[in-house]
Amino acid sequence: CIKASQCLVLPRGTTPAEGASCFVNPLTALGMIETMRAEGHSALVHTAAASNLGQMLNNICIKDGIGLVNIVRKREHVDVLKAIGAMHIVNSSGSTFTDDLTEALVATGATLAFDAIGGGRLASQILSCMEAAANRTAKEYSRYGSTTHKQVYIYGGLDGGPTELARNFGMAWGLGGWLLVPFLQKIGPEAAQKLRERVAAEIKTTFASHYSKEVSLAEALRLEEIAIYGKKATGQKYLINPNKGLAH
Repeated sequence: CIKASQCLVLPRGTTPAEGASCFVNPLTALGMIETMRAEGHSALVHTAAASNLGQMLNNICIKDGIGLVNIVRKREHVDVLKAIGAMHIVNSSGSTFTDDLTEALVATGATLAFDAIGGGRLASQILSCMEAAANRTAKEYSRYGSTTHKQVYIYGGLDGGPTELARNFGMAWGLGGWLLVPFLQKIGPEAAQKLRERVAAEIKTTFASHYSKEVSLAEALRLEEIAIYGKKATGQKYLINPNKGLAH
């Protein structure tokens, strides 16, 4: 049995496909915003930003007037985010990536990042650029770097390799992990319910999901399908419909 408190009542007219992605991605995006506010930051950085989650986060930030720096890896991902109104987008595969990121951080004042990549040097590059942005307004030099606290939370593992840090971002920094369920437990049932209610109210707008393909349970086990959705690539979100192909 499932407790009623673990269920979400969706508005009349919500389709099963719309309700299929009403929990993890929407609440993760809202959780990032709430973490930002609770820890005293004013803007965010997000990696793998053209993902379904990233697009939801953009929708929230645009609606709530929050600065957001989007980091992507491909030119087509830049176009995806521009199409939904994203203001600050930087391409990590470009030759001017760190310069572009620093300028976006100066413009937004973002000192908190959520990283879906995990491995490699990206978290370190974000911290370094945050430090460079903070030093733009420094009044004096300090061998310990700026006093502005810079925080990166790793919440995904698209790169399973080691997280590499180049210690060139001063001493006021933090790197840690962030997961949705512990966050919801931390804020308590009343605050979590308010987030769920916002998801339900905006399920067709802010938190709308888009799927590249709908498959049955049997089709989801085909090697050719696993090869596609197993890549966890942006724009390749599958919807599994257990009733597809069944006789009524």
